Formats: sequence, structure tokens, C-alpha cells
Amino acid sequence: MSPTFHSLGVPNYRRYASGALVSNVGTWMGRVAQDWLVLTVLTDHSASALGIVTGLQFLPFLILAPWAGMIADRFPKRQILLWTQTALLVTALALAVLTGAGVVELWHVYTLALLQGVATAIDNPSRQAFVSEMVDHEHVANAVALNSASFNLGRLLGPGVAGLVIAWFGLAPALYINAISFVFVLVALLRIDQRSLQLVPRARGKGQIREGVRYVRRRPDLILIMALVFVLGTFGMNFQMTMALMSTQVFHKGPGEFGVLGSIMAVGSLSAALMSARRRPRIRVLMVALAGFTVSTFLLATAPTFELFAIYLVPTGLAALTALTTANALVQMSVSPVMRGRVMALYMAIFLGGTPLGAPMIGWIGDAWGARWTIAIGTITVGLSVAAVALWFARRHNVAVTFQTQRRPRLRVRLDRPETRQLVAK
Repeated sequence: MSPTFHSLGVPNYRRYASGALVSNVGTWMGRVAQDWLVLTVLTDHSASALGIVTGLQFLPFLILAPWAGMIADRFPKRQILLWTQTALLVTALALAVLTGAGVVELWHVYTLALLQGVATAIDNPSRQAFVSEMVDHEHVANAVALNSASFNLGRLLGPGVAGLVIAWFGLAPALYINAISFVFVLVALLRIDQRSLQLVPRARGKGQIREGVRYVRRRPDLILIMALVFVLGTFGMNFQMTMALMSTQVFHKGPGEFGVLGSIMAVGSLSAALMSARRRPRIRVLMVALAGFTVSTFLLATAPTFELFAIYLVPTGLAALTALTTANALVQMSVSPVMRGRVMALYMAIFLGGTPLGAPMIGWIGDAWGARWTIAIGTITVGLSVAAVALWFARRHNVAVTFQTQRRPRLRVRLDRPETRQLVAK
């Protein structure tokens, strides 16, 4: 099997990946339909309302992260995923029914977005950590990259299909398809051979949340990565909202064109995920990707035509997904298995939990200054903050970080200040 797809040789992972792919396509269809519902049916192109919806979807990541990580490390991850995916199916179906009946109101969308956020906040750390139970250590980095590829293949197909379905049949059918897609991942989870899972010891006793926080605090390499990911997630990764605003307010396009934008961006994202599947994660790859993201989003903010805007989405997706996949793999490959759920919960909270802060603010900027500034502010903030964080951290701690993701990964972090010591984690 090709090195890019060698994790698919593991039967359990292959079953899971097939169901997740269908679900990812449906999820992106649902996101496009939900945004279009808010912008064109429930409001008069209100960026603030869309920002609130986005914020409510991600607020639970910030609030529930410690408990979600503890749940992931304490209970069987497959069982957790069965419950969370069922909850996501129910909320997606509720929005479809309300829309199809013509009785949907903005507060319905707000409420369901919050409930979906709660289910997703619990789902994410378990889903991230479940990868290491389906495959052995040698396949973890590849499986993480293929998960990103699946997510972005869904992004590639979902928005375009959603745009066509909305244009031809209306919003409700697109939302119903999203609800049905969750059935596929539930079936995949039920088909997994539990005897072949590589289960890790479960966390026991009190103080598990504090233990997870202390573990991260002792790891300056993880702190550096999480700081960079926080800035990117809070100010740079709001494309669900910014593309909708640019499409409707600047270029005056319909649902078909809006859906195509998401698919075009996913071309770059999917390419990045597939390249990451063949490459060992390194910190310098993360830094170069963040620099490329800053340049490409500047081009997006200043694009004079819809066609150029669409073209610039390809390198933007490439840079963004390279950064996120590399950061995710670096974290997963370097933490203790018994701590992985709690660390990944904190990682996801830092990455996605900043969205409730950034999305409403960027929505307000869109209403006050125009859609282009929703991207430009992110460009400026990400560029300056990433440079500042990297320089500050390097000067403060004089850190040299080296990740080796071979059969037994080794992480060496050298702290050369007199009051610090050398920390070597194998």
C-alpha cells in the first residue's frame, strides 16, 4: 500500500475512516446550509448574527475542555463517540425539521448551535485519542493526517453539493442530508472489532484535571505549539464566516458560488493533509506554514475579483491545514498515552475555544468596517502575534525543540537558563 495511505491497511481504522468521510461531507453541507439560513432567511445578511452562531458552536470547547479530556481518558472512547454522534444526529435533524416546516427562528439556530457545541466538545478529544487505539504507534502520524484529509475531502465535496442542493431544492434537503450522514459514522463505530483495539490504561482517582494541566505546564514545547494554535484559531480560522460575508457583501454571489468557495479552499487543504501523511511532523514546518498563511490571507483580503479570491483560497487552505495537521501530530506523538485525552482536550480548547472570542468580534468588524477587514484583521493579528510569541518564547527560555517521529519518537527540549533544567522525554 502507498506510504500515504498505509494506515488504511488496519481494518478498524479503515472501517472508521469510511464512515467518517461520509459524515464529514454531510457536516460541511450542514454548515453551508446553516450559514445561508442565518444570512438570507433569518436576517438581512447580519455578520453579527452569524458571528454569534459560530461563537455558540465553539464556546463549549472553552468551558468543557477539562471535563471532556477527563471523560476521554476515563471511559471507553468508542462508547463516548457513539453517544456524541447520536446527539449530533438529533440536533441536526431538529434544525432540518424546523426549517422544512417553515417555523425556524433565529433563537432556534442559537440553541441548536450551542447544543451541537456541547456534543462536539465532548466528542473531539475522544475522537482524537481514539486514533491511537485503532492503529499502532507507527501509524499514528499517518492516521492523524488521513483524518485531516477526510475532513477536507468533506470540505471539498460538501459545500459545492450543498450550494447545488440549496439552489435546486432549498435549505431543508441539505440539512436533512447532514442529519442522515451521521448514521454512517455510527454504523462504522458499531462495526469496529473491539478485540483488536490497543487500549491504554484508564485514568483513575481524583485530581485528574489538575494532573493534566500540570503535565502541560511542565512541557514548554507543548505550550509553544498551543500558543501558536490559539492565535491561528481565534483570529485566522474564521473562514466559515468570512467566506459567507465576502461572497454576499463584496461579490454579491448566490448559494452556488458560496458553496464552490469552500470546495476550492479544500483543494489546498486536502493537498496539505495528503502531503502531511508522507512527512514527519517538525516544528519548522509549522512555522513556515504559519508564515505562508499570513501572506495568503493578505492576498485574500485585497483580492479585487471573485475569481482571484477563489484562486487565493487554495494556498490559504494549503498553509492552514499544514499548520494544523503538523501541530496536531506533534502533540499526539509526544504525549503519554494515558494523558492523551486530557492533553488533546486542552489543545482543542485552545484552538477552537478562542472562536467564541474571535467570531463575534470579527462579525462586528464586518458590520462596522466591511467584509474585507474580517480577513485583514486576522492576517495582521496572526502575523504579528505568531512572530511575537515565537521571539518571546525563544528569548525567554532559549528553547531548542526537536521532534523525532520514528518507531519510538523522542522529544528533546533543552532549557539553557541557569534556573531551569534539561528536560528529556522519551
